[in-house]
Amino acid sequence: MKALVFEEPRHAVIAERDAPAIGPEDVLVRSHAVGICHSDFELYEGRYIIPVSYPIVPGHEWSGEVVEVGGAVQGLTVGDRVVVECVVGPGGRDHFGFSIDGANAEYFRARGEWLHRLPDGLSYAVGALVEPFSVAYAATRAVGGVDPSDAVAVIGAGPIGLLTVLALSATNAVVTLVEPQEHRRAKGLQLGARAALDPTADDFSEAVAEVTGGRGFDAVVEAAGAPAAMAAALELAGHEARIAFVGIAIGAPTTADLGLIQSKALRIRGLIGSAGLWPQTIRFLAGGAVDPTAIVTARFALGDALEALDAARDTTSNIKVHIETAA
Repeated sequence: MKALVFEEPRHAVIAERDAPAIGPEDVLVRSHAVGICHSDFELYEGRYIIPVSYPIVPGHEWSGEVVEVGGAVQGLTVGDRVVVECVVGPGGRDHFGFSIDGANAEYFRARGEWLHRLPDGLSYAVGALVEPFSVAYAATRAVGGVDPSDAVAVIGAGPIGLLTVLALSATNAVVTLVEPQEHRRAKGLQLGARAALDPTADDFSEAVAEVTGGRGFDAVVEAAGAPAAMAAALELAGHEARIAFVGIAIGAPTTADLGLIQSKALRIRGLIGSAGLWPQTIRFLAGGAVDPTAIVTARFALGDALEALDAARDTTSNIKVHIETAA
């Protein structure tokens, strides 16, 4: 079978491998669609947030079909369409597609207990977006009780930021996207943002005052993972605002006005992943209120996965790239 393999940091290949054998608690899954994430590039560069070893098959945003079931697995049958949580194992010690082989292969192994069935009304393309949408959904919950009275800022229009805009749009909150790239601001408006502001514009502060009535934002979701953007979240927040940090920044310090946490009585949460929220996320998507596939800008076959990685690196042209592994 074909597989995308990171043989060592900064060296990716399309390799021929044997399909994995499964144990009694495992299932064999035929991969159908896999998204490329910023975290995949951290893995590629050898600097992921937990210890990893190489070679490794990436791919943690996926959907697939069960083709074989271990004897001890309950509740799953051949033909079930499934997705998997990223953080798995006792105490969340493993990350699927990082510390253990992921879904960028024609077939792969997963423990039955990690899997969630995909409802019939959701496509494989939507299934491959459950993982990033679950993070966006977790961010909306982290800022707590958002409703139409709230002015909410989403900083960063990468996939997580745009999906957060999409999830917040279902609450009818007044959502403002803060993003320097024009084409990403335009996408945010398509997904439900009421306003989209360029943080590099000379009149940015005045624009924030206009959309918030001068009070600052009631809630802020920082989804860029850029140190300067993380510091800016404190400044954009209004009095007693709720802030969720969901963007990942590793080892990049910056200067921030920490006194604003006290003087504004801010409530701050940091998020890593979305453990425990997958059933709710799947129900949310199955309700049909939002369509996350709007962020997918390019699709590639598994044999063209190296080109897919290049496309995903080109953030001026692409937002989310999918590898259609069963094509």
